[in-house]
Formats: sequence, structure tokens, C-alpha cells
Amino acid sequence: MRKLITIAATLLLVACGSDQAETPDAAPVEAPANSVTIMAFNVENLFDNSDDPGKNDATYLPLAAKQTDEHQAGCATIEVDRWREQCESWDWSDEIVDRKLAAVAGAILQVNNGQGPDIVALQEVENIEILQRLIDEHMPDAGYTPILVEGYDVRGIDVAFLSRLPTVGEPVLHPLPSEGIDAARYGDTRGVLEATFELPDGSLLTGYSVHFPAPFHPSLMRVVAYNHLNYLKSTLPADRYAFAAGDFNTPTREDREQDMLGRLARPYWTVVHDFGCGDCRGTNYYAREDSWSFLDMILWSPATERGENATWQIRAESVAIANNAPGQATADGTPNRWRMPEGTGVSDHWPLVVTVEQK
Repeated sequence: MRKLITIAATLLLVACGSDQAETPDAAPVEAPANSVTIMAFNVENLFDNSDDPGKNDATYLPLAAKQTDEHQAGCATIEVDRWREQCESWDWSDEIVDRKLAAVAGAILQVNNGQGPDIVALQEVENIEILQRLIDEHMPDAGYTPILVEGYDVRGIDVAFLSRLPTVGEPVLHPLPSEGIDAARYGDTRGVLEATFELPDGSLLTGYSVHFPAPFHPSLMRVVAYNHLNYLKSTLPADRYAFAAGDFNTPTREDREQDMLGRLARPYWTVVHDFGCGDCRGTNYYAREDSWSFLDMILWSPATERGENATWQIRAESVAIANNAPGQATADGTPNRWRMPEGTGVSDHWPLVVTVEQK
């Protein structure tokens, strides 16, 4: 029987509702044999250190490549002080890239007894080449195939999948509708990546990897994104299982004030952290407001045509935040973002995991 455990060991596993300031949430201990595990993980700027034409990747270059007048002039146009300093001074060296890849791999492989989830929906990935390096150099035995379609985000970040399951057809990137969105803001959006996977019993599962507009953008942009996702799901055959996973960028405050999930998610999907993870604080911590949010979510949709005969269902106790890999948590029990110049931490988001199983 496969087991969901941390990389370190089973000795430190704790209940999801424990005090995170002392010990982070633990991944569940066991998953059934006839199951598929899904992870949503914003990896926070997984970039290589080569200049990728058409990508805004000037920050993610070795320091030696940043000494030109052209580079410094480009950095000078960045209005945010912190981002401008990163562009000018970060040394995104070969060693740093390797450390980042190792940290991301550790976070992924902490489930399923070091094998990792069967499907990982990723956000903030520069290109398919860096995904292939992640697999080849740090997860060669995991059996993953990378799935990424280049998008249009001005930062150069894309959504992607890693999968052990066979795929059916070609992946499609569905751009976010631009109607009603200010043109200057539209460049800071990502499309919805759609891929269809074959489950062990031959059933089909369509997945959507998403990265909705950031919270500093108007709520309307996230409403557009939810409606877009729900439309895409509505076009699937009625016997199709489906999930959406990724960074929905919906803070607790916005959900509370505008009932975002109640209006735009729960009528169409099962929000997996609604059950089995009720005491979990969230996947992201916003220090300015001392607030936790499930920015990262997994949404599940059964094959409606099959009704009670639907084969695949959520294993409730499998829903968990996977945050026991080395470097994932700060001393305060919050997500430990990637830190430069030290090259420590992992991501400012914690992965969310769920297992679906055959009845």
C-alpha cells in the first residue's frame, strides 16, 4: 500500500490542526492502492539562468551577466524598489538554480513515500526546459512527464503539470478572456492549462492548472477567471471526471466579503479543503494583515452522468497541506519563501494534496 509521508520520516507527523508555530501541518500517513494523488503547488519563480527571449527574466540571470549598461538601464525602469534591487543584484547562479530545483523536488517528493503525487499542478514556471531539469536532475525515478504550453504573462511565468498518468490528446492553454479587463493589467494574467489523463481503470480525468490574477488586481479579474474555468468544465462530456488545481489568488478577506467561493466555486465543484482539512490555516500567510488564506486550492468534479455509479471519489482524510520538507516552514510556522542571496527556503506557498480513489 502506498503511503503519504514526509521526506524526513514518519516520526514527526502531526495532525493538521496542530500548532503550526511549533510543527507544520503533516501530510496524511496512508493512501489506498487504487488511488491517484493530486498536488497544487506554486513554486515561486522557478526560473533557469539563461536569457529566454520574450520572457521578462532579467532578475534571474547570473550576476556576471548583469554588468552591462543595457541590463542596468532595464532594471532602472522598475518602479518597485525591492524588485529593482533584485534585478540589479541577485546572482541567479548555477548553484542557486540547483538549490532551487532541489528544494522544489523535496517538497514534491514528500508524499507517497518519496514517490511524489501522481499529478502535480504547478504555477510560476518559466519554461518546459526547467521542468525537464527538475525531473532529470532531482526526480529521475519519479516517472514524471512535464506538460507546459508557453503563455503570455509579462513576467514570463507559466502554469504546468507533472504527471505519471498517460495523457489523452494534446494539452491546451485557454487564455483568460480580456473583455472588461484593463489592457495594462491583462499582461499580468495566465491562461488555464487543460490536459486529460487516463485513470487506472481507463476512465478519463481532465485537469486544469490555474494561476488567477493576483489579489492587488480588482476582484472582477478573478471573477472573470472563475467564470472562464467554469465554462471550460461545462464543455466536458457528462461522464468525465475533472479537477482544477493551483493558485486561485482568493484571499480569505475577499472570500468573506464577497462570497467568492460560495458564488463561483461551490455551485460547480467540490472544494476539497472543505472537508478533511477543516483545522488547516491555509497555504499562504500575509504578514501585513496577519492572515492565512487558501490561495492554493484543488476543486473536484465527479462524472455527473454516472451519478451513484461514479467510480472515483475523494478520500476525505487525504486532504492535507504538505509542508514538512526541509526548508518549507519558518521558525514562526509560516511558508518559508525562497530567500536570496542565501538560496534558502522553498516557496511562499505550501502545496495542497488530495487523493481520489475507486469505490
